[in-house]
Amino acid sequence: MDEKFRKQLEENGTDVDTVLKRFLGNEAMYMKFIMKFLDDKSYQGLIENIGKRDYEEAFKSAHTLKGVTANLGIEPVCAAATLITDLLRNKQPEEVDAALLDQYGKQLTEAYDRFREIIEENRP
Repeated sequence: MDEKFRKQLEENGTDVDTVLKRFLGNEAMYMKFIMKFLDDKSYQGLIENIGKRDYEEAFKSAHTLKGVTANLGIEPVCAAATLITDLLRNKQPEEVDAALLDQYGKQLTEAYDRFREIIEENRP
């Protein structure tokens, strides 16, 4: 990982040193997995299912996205996915606070787009 990429990640909320420990100090492995993030479909599934008001499937997508981003140290995306997961957990559609879900969705999209751009810009 070059210094520019590392700095961009850190400036946007990733504790690179801690994440690299999770990957046993193997930068090449971390780079492989962070590049795979670009192919992950959890975010798209979450947005589509929210649009369809299929909150059970949206919850599953949010939960998957939370796990993926937690492992990669993409904390702002993980935090927003966690808010959505907590909001949707065990709720019927009529119980979901749509305004709050919209707010959390905007936070998620902002963070997701920012990290996607950073990762794409630093693709080997």
